[in-house]
This record gives sequence, C-alpha cells and structure tokens, in this order.
Amino acid sequence: MQQRNVIVYLPPDYQPIDNKRFPVLYMHDGQNLFNPNTSFANVAWKADETAQNLILTKKIEPIIIVGIYNTGENRIDEYTPVRGFRGRGGQAENYGKMITEELKPFIDNNYRTLPQREFTGIGGSSLGGLVSLYLGLNYPQVFSRLALISPAIWWNNLHILQQVKNLHGRIPLRIWLDIGNREGFNVKRQTQYLNHILLEKGWTKNRTAKFADFRYLEVPKASHNEYHWGNRFDKVLKFLYPII
Repeated sequence: MQQRNVIVYLPPDYQPIDNKRFPVLYMHDGQNLFNPNTSFANVAWKADETAQNLILTKKIEPIIIVGIYNTGENRIDEYTPVRGFRGRGGQAENYGKMITEELKPFIDNNYRTLPQREFTGIGGSSLGGLVSLYLGLNYPQVFSRLALISPAIWWNNLHILQQVKNLHGRIPLRIWLDIGNREGFNVKRQTQYLNHILLEKGWTKNRTAKFADFRYLEVPKASHNEYHWGNRFDKVLKFLYPII
C-alpha cells in the first residue's frame, strides 16, 4: 500500500481534558469530504459542516469522521475486490488490511474513540461504496455500520452481488444504501437488486432509525457526483448514528 493523507473531523464536544469517547466513521476519497481545494472538480461534500450542525442540533450522536485520501491512479486497484476492467483492480483485500491493521489502531491510539465494532462505520461513494460493502462483509468483527452511496455494483459483472447472495443470512450490519435517479437505468436497477437481496437475507426496514438495520433511498434528480452525495450526507448520518 502506498502512503496517503488522512484527515480527521472531531465533534464539537471533543475536549483535550475530557475522557469522553466517540464512535468513528471511516470514509474513502477523504480529499473530497471537507475542502473544495482538494476535492474532485473543486466540489466538497461539506461533511464536517453537516456533521457539526447535526451534532449541535442533537440530531445525531457526536462522532469522529476519518477521511482516507485515495492515491489517484491506484484508486481503482484499491477500491475493487477482484480484477475487472482491462486487468485493473483486485487490491481491496490489501487496502482493507491497511485500514484494519494500520490506520484503525493508529486512530484508536491517538484519539478518544469507541474502538468496538458496534461503534465503527465505513462508507463511501461509487467505488468507495463498493469497497465499503466488501469490507463490511469481510470484516464484520471490525465494522458494524455501512454507508453505500451510489455504490459501483457493476464492477466485474456484478461480482459483489454474488458475495451477498452467498450469505447464509443477515450478518449484524446496519446498512445505508442509495442511488440517484439520474445515474442511469442499469445502475439504478443493479442497486434495486442489491436492495432486494439484502431484504431477502433478513435486513429490515422501519420508518424509525431506532428499529431499522437497513435503509434504501432513491434520490430524485440526483446525479453521480460530489455535490449530490454531499447533499444527502445528512440523511446518511442520521440513519447510521441516530440518538437513541
């Protein structure tokens, strides 16, 4: 694995002299989360502002967000579980080991985290959504909350769908899944199929986040870009980290 930058958002009540500990959400494509000067097309999610507002208005529990920068030309390789387009990809296993064996221990040792799986989430968009699903399925002892935002399910002939179909039943993961209505008919249909499979495996929807472990959203007039992902990030956080 190559070296990369990591950026950390701390909640407003994170005080140096306090002993309070916080849940953590790890996010891929970290350069796109907070700063338009580092983000793709100079459009950031404003994830820090969204989290800050939701915490201050007591709509989510205070959390730490860890943005893991991608490494540019190696992004496709690291975010895909098997080889696909023109022989690219297939390094998600190594990327997952980097996160679970190097980055997470570093974050847990240097910040006041709640390190247990039930407080640890991972998420991303597009290929970042794909690798989040892969890591959730393969590291359920580390992650319990997944943000699958416009996930690139199409990679290598829907390979990830077969892994989900092979599950013997629901595993203890709280999953957010969404797709924009302007992302293409086939992409939307693939995401709908993943929604269907997860429900078949035992994930349950409920109108209140307190009792649901799965939420699926089709977003009207939303395209495949940072602007629209940032626009609905508040909904993602409110489902994954509700105040209960």
